[in-house]
Order: sequence, then C-alpha cells, then structure tokens
Amino acid sequence: MQYEEIILGNRIVASGDVLHGKPRVANTRIQVAQVLDLLAAGKTLVEITSEEYYPELEIADVFACIAYASEVIASEEFVGVA
Repeated sequence: MQYEEIILGNRIVASGDVLHGKPRVANTRIQVAQVLDLLAAGKTLVEITSEEYYPELEIADVFACIAYASEVIASEEFVGVA
C-alpha cells in the first residue's frame, strides 16, 4: 500500500493506490467530487448521509468535503469564463 496523505483533518485523504489518488472521505471509496455533485444537485446533508446515498458518511464528512473544495479553490488561479 502506498502512503496515504491526510489532506484535511482526518476526514479527507488521498492514496495513490485508491481511486487513482483522487481525494476521498477517509475509510471509504467516496470521492469528494461525488459529495459535491450531490450538493450541487440540491441534495441536503440529511439526504446525502441517508440510506439512499451514503449512510457510511457523517454530516461532518460532508462539511469536510466543502472545506476541502474551498481550500482548493482558494489556492488556484482561475481564468474567467464568458
């Protein structure tokens, strides 16, 4: 197993040998992007953590995904889209 990098607290991690190194919720194969996509689609915290989607997640995991996305955006240089 390759080194697992803890990206945000102990909730968001990335491992080169799991999901091609994409950031995910620790101890799961749920990518940060999957959680953000559900939020963008209008799903609530309760819905995302329900049996229908990801019952293994806690609401704090969803907030960690948001915090991770915020950190990534804050550290990137963006070009405006017309």
